[in-house]
This record gives sequence, structure tokens and C-alpha cells, in this order.
Amino acid sequence: MTARARIRDAALEMFAEHGMKGATFRGIAEAAGVSVGLVQHHFGSKQELREACDAYALDTIRRLSAEKIDGIGDPGFLAKAMRIDLPVRRYLARALVDGSPAAARVFDDLVDTTEAYFAADLPPGVNAPATTDVHAYSAALVAMTIGMEVLHEHLSRVLGVDTFTPEGSLRLRHALFEIIDDRLLSRDLAARARAAMRAYESEGFGRTARAGNGAPTEEGP
Repeated sequence: MTARARIRDAALEMFAEHGMKGATFRGIAEAAGVSVGLVQHHFGSKQELREACDAYALDTIRRLSAEKIDGIGDPGFLAKAMRIDLPVRRYLARALVDGSPAAARVFDDLVDTTEAYFAADLPPGVNAPATTDVHAYSAALVAMTIGMEVLHEHLSRVLGVDTFTPEGSLRLRHALFEIIDDRLLSRDLAARARAAMRAYESEGFGRTARAGNGAPTEEGP
């Protein structure tokens, strides 16, 4: 990874843990293994660094969402997605609480994508939602799923595992698929997703990445 990418990833972690106000250039530089001067060279201010993190987070969520349907039954894709996705989602969980333009855009994008999914020809075996307000239905569905990330500290406490680790995330994904299986997913798609999750778990949360379509992209915007 380039120094810029290392700084960005360290900033994602520091902003997620300490928020915009609590994160410092010095702490980010130490986490990235670079000098404060190099952080300032690549990102002139903390606001510029936050905007770069926002852009990367938004691009990552959009890219993985676009790939998800094709890759949902592939344990290799799941391993790749976990590696890239979990740090971004931890960052967005804090950004949604602190207030971030990127977090707002991610939420709006997910609502639009969900609504468009229901408006299109649904796959065989998928039931159309029994609602007269698809927009509100989609927004509520997104809020419920995003809410699990915002409430990750409480979920992690009651489950006894960090929900932003592969183990905790997979446990929540299993539960979520069980909740929406009969209404929103075809049985074939749900079965493929469960099989991929079981395979990913059995391989130790990461070694199945070799079965994916190449290494994850480390560089961002």
C-alpha cells in the first residue's frame, strides 16, 4: 500500500474510534507508521482527510453493493468483502452519529437502491412487499439494517463478540438472513448465501480469500 492509502486507512480507524474532534494528525501518523509532516503533505488539514475518508467509504459501499448479488454465493467474495467492508462500516457507524455528508449519501443511496429493486421485476420466488408506500418501506428496511451498525457496541456486548469482526458480523448476517428469508429473498439466493457464510466460517475467516476473484484492491480515491 502507498503511504497515502496507509494514512487513509489509519484515519478511518481513528475517526471511527475517536470521532472527528478526538482524532489527531499525530495519532493518525503513529497508526500509519509515518511522520506528521507526511500526513500534512498528503492531506493539508483534518477536514481534507475526513473528506478523503468519506469519499473512499462512499465508493467502497457503492462498489461492493454493485458486486454483492453476483458474489453472494462465493466464499472468496465474502472474505474479500469482509476485509474491505468492515473497517468502512465501523467508520460509517460513527459518521452516522457524528454527522457526515458521506454517511448521509450512503443512507440515501441504499434507500434508492432498495426502492429500485422492489420496482423492478423481482427474481422468481421473491415476494413483492405488501405495502402501498414502497419508499417508506425501503427507508425503514435500510434504517433497521444500518441501525445494527450504529448500535454495534450494544450488539457486541450482548453477543459477546465484536460485530465489526468476521465472527460477529457473520453471526449478525445469519440472523438477518433468517429474518428476511421468507419475504425478500428467494430460497435459492438465501441458501447460496448461507452456504458461503458456512464455508467462510469453516475456513477460519479469511483463508477462503484465495478462492475469490483476485486480491482486494488496496488503493482508494
